Amino acid sequence: MMSSAVSLPEPYDWALSTERFRAFGPDLANLWHEGGVHRVFGGTEVRIEEAPGGVRVEPAQPGLEGQVRHYLGGPFDLDPFYAFADTEPVLAGIVTRLRGFRPPLSPDPYETLVSAITAQQISLRAAFAVRNRFVEAFGVKAGLAYAFPTRERVALAGPEEIVALGFSRRKAEYAIGIARSDLDLDGLSALSDDEVKSALTALPGIGEWTADWFLARHLARPDAWPAGDLGLRKAVLHFYGEEDTRAAGDRFPGFRNLAAHYLLTGHRVLAG
Repeated sequence: MMSSAVSLPEPYDWALSTERFRAFGPDLANLWHEGGVHRVFGGTEVRIEEAPGGVRVEPAQPGLEGQVRHYLGGPFDLDPFYAFADTEPVLAGIVTRLRGFRPPLSPDPYETLVSAITAQQISLRAAFAVRNRFVEAFGVKAGLAYAFPTRERVALAGPEEIVALGFSRRKAEYAIGIARSDLDLDGLSALSDDEVKSALTALPGIGEWTADWFLARHLARPDAWPAGDLGLRKAVLHFYGEEDTRAAGDRFPGFRNLAAHYLLTGHRVLAG
């Protein structure tokens, strides 16, 4: 089976950048298996492994390079962020130890929203378990990994089917409501941050926290700052001793998204 090389901007640390795929248990749509990540692109499962200068993807597919690079955090420009971090003593210490960490990005907008909905008010480990049942029930298994359920498939489901998987009744209705809405989720990338948040929060079950994570983890917007996130609140309190997470974001103008990811990952892998 042919493989292809995908370069990633330096610096790039494979272990740190894929830590999220291992941190909360298996994720059937982004499956860590024997040192690599399995993900379905365009109906075909690919395996992504570390390689010199980036990653190796198997099997090779035409046009896949850009999708994989984006998925692995290629849009993030680390050099100016690191230069900024040098001016902020606490962040500088975290960045030094996490150098080369590129936050992975969620490729699909509907997947991003449903993933955030499942994580509302429960632990991430519990959210992953519930989401895996949803993926098994409504997604398509390609090999080891599953393609995340499409809007079209979920739009045909009834709330009871999704509640049976561990969703609350309200969360099940949110997932179906978004699937059936007429909002062009792909078109949100052309809007400003405020316009994206306005469009998303008009949907059932989408609050500011979910909209902020959509900006951060799907659109890679530089100033996305999910101030309501419990993990981020804990990280800010740990590293800065501050309880006002929203105000803490003012420390990182222009770099709030990367700062949030570095604080979250730093709290998981460095704080212990």
